[in-house]
Amino acid sequence: MSETNTEQPAIECRNVWKIFGERSLEALQAVKSQGLTKDQVREEYGCVVGVANASFQALPGEIFCIMGLSGSGKSTLVRHINRLIEPTSGDIFIESEDINALDANELRRVRAEKIGMVFQHTALLPHRTVRDNVALGLELRHVEESKRLRVAQQKLELVQLDGWEDRLPSELSGGMQQRVGLARAMAADPSILLMDEPFSALDPLIRRQLQDQFLELSREMKKTTIFITHDLDEAIRIGNRIAIMKDGEIVQIGTPEQIVTEPANEYVADFVKDISRLKLVSAQSIMRPIDEYLKDNVLDKGLCPIAAHDADLDELINLAIDHESPILVVKQDIEIGVITKRQLLRGIQGRDVNE
Repeated sequence: MSETNTEQPAIECRNVWKIFGERSLEALQAVKSQGLTKDQVREEYGCVVGVANASFQALPGEIFCIMGLSGSGKSTLVRHINRLIEPTSGDIFIESEDINALDANELRRVRAEKIGMVFQHTALLPHRTVRDNVALGLELRHVEESKRLRVAQQKLELVQLDGWEDRLPSELSGGMQQRVGLARAMAADPSILLMDEPFSALDPLIRRQLQDQFLELSREMKKTTIFITHDLDEAIRIGNRIAIMKDGEIVQIGTPEQIVTEPANEYVADFVKDISRLKLVSAQSIMRPIDEYLKDNVLDKGLCPIAAHDADLDELINLAIDHESPILVVKQDIEIGVITKRQLLRGIQGRDVNE
């Protein structure tokens, strides 16, 4: 699935394929010409399709979640962005720079200056203090000691670990170690963060706390983030947009509301069927345009409760409980739509509001 946007993307993948195996180029040609499945590629060529024709754009400052089950290709795809994996075919651009065209020195520069990485296993150096772990990337770039330690201290304060600077990683909990990893990634002040299931090994309470902290940092620092997860609840909570992968393919890209209310196929629909819609579905998505409503109905606007166009179902339910009249939807002080109680109930059910 591809997408276009008028804003210049921070990251763009165009028709990326990754096929593992000695006959990968033959297999790719056969897939394109004959439409072979993953199983057929494995049987006929002894190759594994890791990513299949994946295209997406991540916009500046956006948290772009890529989610799917184990083996869906999400981690393979993200490792193409900093060229830890070479694609079999396709193009990857970082801030309009063709990452595949870079030589070794240029690639090191991009990795050091533009991209920070946070993975599930933080790989902190056990013999170095927390402060020195955070400063490691700057040390490798030969930044003077006083500056790198100052930056490390600032990032530790951002992730609320001031006071732990001189401890060793073994003295920290799992959640604290993940925060050290995040501080280390941010120390070089990259414009892009790649996060591969960074919280998945943590207890639910700690995981939610780190999600909250990450969202707060994201609002403050406005980093473009590719966030990999197998947890749809996490993707919906964190992502501005979500790409859902299956068998190496991106099957749908959309906002959390679009993914839940407009699933592209049965696979996505099955994924989202148990997700609560109350905080995701907006007034604008279930309202009837006001001009259309007034053709068939009389409306006393003075009796109508008013909701913003982006009010969620939870807010609309509270308005409907307290008022008998339909809800008037406004955007920038302009009346744009009407929601009746019938439409609201259909919206809660996930059914067509015009039924």
